[in-house]
Amino acid sequence: MTDVAAPVPSRVVLNHADIDRALTRIAHEILEANKGSQDLVLLGIPRRGYPLAVRLAEKIAAADPSVNASAIVGQLDVTMFRDDLSHQPARPPYPTKLPLSGIDNKVVVLIDDVLYSGRTIRAALDAIVDLGRPRSVRLAVLVDRGHRELPIRADHVGKNLPTSSSEKVRVRLEEFDSVNGQPVNEVVIEAGA
Repeated sequence: MTDVAAPVPSRVVLNHADIDRALTRIAHEILEANKGSQDLVLLGIPRRGYPLAVRLAEKIAAADPSVNASAIVGQLDVTMFRDDLSHQPARPPYPTKLPLSGIDNKVVVLIDDVLYSGRTIRAALDAIVDLGRPRSVRLAVLVDRGHRELPIRADHVGKNLPTSSSEKVRVRLEEFDSVNGQPVNEVVIEAGA
């Protein structure tokens, strides 16, 4: 006889419309903080930070027609810069893809799905130093759940979600996730064990 694990209790805290509104607000905040779209580069951190960066670039282009969304977005893999590789399950690195204009003297906005301990962002800062010298680096996240281990804070936050450290925050995006065969865009908090 095989034991079947009970489903983990969870609750949806952001649905598709909530995520879209949060990204629209973040896009406008980025434009305002940068005083326009000049020298702007969005670098998404795999896995779910990259599709969020693509969506933000599209929203920035919708607000400023002079912007080519695909020309300002890239992907920054931080796997080999993490300080917790021995504590994490093995995962394949994703390719780092920079916009053709590079990042030197640009305003780089790192995009991630969830800000938790701050270790991923520390690794991203180390990765950026290897790639060039931006004028400034900012951080935009869909969810800030607290519990920082390093002095890192997001400049643009879709939603602050106070959580216990035993809970898990899952961002599900249609680029990767589906429920019952249907693409899904939602943020879920799962109860801890």
